[in-house]
Amino acid sequence: MSAKGRSGRRRATTSRNQPRYPRTARLNELLREILAEELERVDDDRLTMVTVTSVDTEADIRRAVVFFDSLQGPEGDEEVLSALSEHRVRLQAAVNRQSRLKRTPELSFRPDDVVRRAAQLDHVLRELAPSEVPEVVVPDEIERLAERDRLAGGTAADDRPVDGAAG
Repeated sequence: MSAKGRSGRRRATTSRNQPRYPRTARLNELLREILAEELERVDDDRLTMVTVTSVDTEADIRRAVVFFDSLQGPEGDEEVLSALSEHRVRLQAAVNRQSRLKRTPELSFRPDDVVRRAAQLDHVLRELAPSEVPEVVVPDEIERLAERDRLAGGTAADDRPVDGAAG
């Protein structure tokens, strides 16, 4: 979705139809990098395989939601959320030290459902039996080349004459 700004140019919007400015996008990426680096330094076994997938900062920079994923999956979310909450002040301090912001956003943490849904969809697609997968329509030229190769016993990359013509 997009919205028109004062200048008449179109701006990208977030999922909540709030305008997403390039500055906010840059800030989100900066926070993601800072938090990912700081999580590597945290000595907590509950956070060993946690990945910061994205950050969504409010336009006024008061709050930021940090989306994460872990190899523990949904079963380990409570444990990871507990650990992140315990280290929230340290993470915010790292953001304050490494960024040049007037205000450090208050961090909150959520599991990234998008990554998990994509993994579920991938799993479902891989589990489909070949008979359930829709047949792909192949252009006539490719079918003709495939038939020629079957008759000749070779591959499409071979330099054999087409239709028995001498070359």
